[in-house]
Amino acid sequence: MKNLKFKIILKYLKPYKKEFLYGGIALFAVNILSILIPLEVKNIIDQLKDGFSSNYVISKSFWLMFLATSMGLIRLFSRQIVFGIGRKVEVNLRQKLFDHLLIQDPDWIQKKGSGDIINRATSDVENIRRLLGFTVLSLCNIVLAYSLTIPSMLSINKTLTIAALMIFPMILIIVSLFGGRMVKQRKIQQESLSKLSDLIQEDLSGISAIKIYAQEDAEKNEFNNFNKVYRDSAIKLARTASTLFPLLQGISSISLLILLGLGTYQLENGFITIGGLVALILFVERLVFPTALLGFTLNTFQLGQVSLDRVEEILQNNPKIIDNAKAKYLTKKINGVIEAKGLKIKYKGSKFNTLNGLNFKINPGELIAIVGPVGCGKTTLAKSLGRTIEIPDGQLFLDNIDIKNIKLGDLRRHIAIVPQEAFLFTSTISENLKFGEPKASLKKVKRSAVNAGLIEDINNFPKGFKTIVGERGITLSGGQRQRTALGRALLVDASVVVLDDALASVDNKTASIIIDEMRENKSKTILMISHQLSVAATCDRVLVMDKGKIVQEGIHKELITKKGIYKKLWEREIATNQVLN
Repeated sequence: MKNLKFKIILKYLKPYKKEFLYGGIALFAVNILSILIPLEVKNIIDQLKDGFSSNYVISKSFWLMFLATSMGLIRLFSRQIVFGIGRKVEVNLRQKLFDHLLIQDPDWIQKKGSGDIINRATSDVENIRRLLGFTVLSLCNIVLAYSLTIPSMLSINKTLTIAALMIFPMILIIVSLFGGRMVKQRKIQQESLSKLSDLIQEDLSGISAIKIYAQEDAEKNEFNNFNKVYRDSAIKLARTASTLFPLLQGISSISLLILLGLGTYQLENGFITIGGLVALILFVERLVFPTALLGFTLNTFQLGQVSLDRVEEILQNNPKIIDNAKAKYLTKKINGVIEAKGLKIKYKGSKFNTLNGLNFKINPGELIAIVGPVGCGKTTLAKSLGRTIEIPDGQLFLDNIDIKNIKLGDLRRHIAIVPQEAFLFTSTISENLKFGEPKASLKKVKRSAVNAGLIEDINNFPKGFKTIVGERGITLSGGQRQRTALGRALLVDASVVVLDDALASVDNKTASIIIDEMRENKSKTILMISHQLSVAATCDRVLVMDKGKIVQEGIHKELITKKGIYKKLWEREIATNQVLN
């Protein structure tokens, strides 16, 4: 209990303080009635020893039925309110968590593992709902039960009350001893469940690779190992819980035996009436249930506490790539001038700069190819333009405006980036094309499909634009996926389009058609990052990168006549094509 995060719990409950107040009042009324009923039973029994009256018994029976019915209805009301608060917290917390995840840096999401994050957004949020519903209700009920019942018992007979309750401190000691162990076991169980979720999500995404390399047995073994770890952690927790709950129930029942034994002696000597003894028995039974329930409450609390830690860990993580204090919205249409001035990028843990003083200027409407050997920094440049990685101030500009001083949302609306690994959503081709502009007309969608060289493929599909592409576009070929992603980028009203090897899976003939279509659109500045020099040959200019710098610049016809990296890459491509043909 000492680790209870009251501040976090209060933060979640604050928006519902009025509802919680109503639930608390109703719970208080329930406990008042639960005190009143045994006292009424005491009075009725004591009255009956002086004489029996059927009218008296019937009237009091109806009165007790009324009190019991009222208590049941008010208890139902209180539970609906408090459990309803838990449900509302669950929905709002899950929405908050999802909204927070959308602003996180992609690299952080990938390192964290989508399976683990999904588990936190589902299982852990449900545990928090139980914590703020059942656990809060149970703890409040226990506090009220003890604070109202004990004074009522003392008013009847102090000796029997003290004797009956002297065993209860042992319950608190046992709860304290088991509490720390259960927290650790719960945490281990949740972490092992996250590993299972990660493996399932990863294997389902990579099912094709698993089958290609016939690794089904290896994955089964890995899952079996993770599953055994989860099983062992769950069994350890179950053993602790199955020891704690009966132990608490057994100890709490001892007080009832003490009361019956000593009560008989007190009754014989006239220190208590029969009605008083019956009332004390009812009061002790009333305390036995919430006390025994304390074990289950503790179990739910420990699980909720671990889940609170896991969810708060995500909510406390802030993205590194954010708008700086100088960032402003773009107030006019961008022409598409891109300029780098000594751009340097160094990844964390790397000894060398990936981009090492990059300098270039690209004019509006130009079709520029950026080529170079593997690892020269081409993809890092693409990520820099979209600010999916952090970049220094004053080194990369869009229309003479420092990219760092443009609001992220505005920047990404004006620079459309098509990665080599095209990600498609499990929906229709039309919806994937419209992802950047959901309200785009069918005419505009068709035009983007034409510009991306995709229209003939779509027309050959039985359902055309309504064809479902499957998870990650699995029903499409690699080239079709890339062209769908390209069409999505061309559809949005972006002044700059960056293709990061986005035509790698497209044949040269189709690639040439796509480039000719893009060349006609002079309203967009297009950067084609590619390892295909046949594609670069059709561009307005070629920028050649090596070791994070621009080492050559010019048109294809000039560059193939000069000594340097571009000529070597061209000769290598020609030789490769001759071998393949």
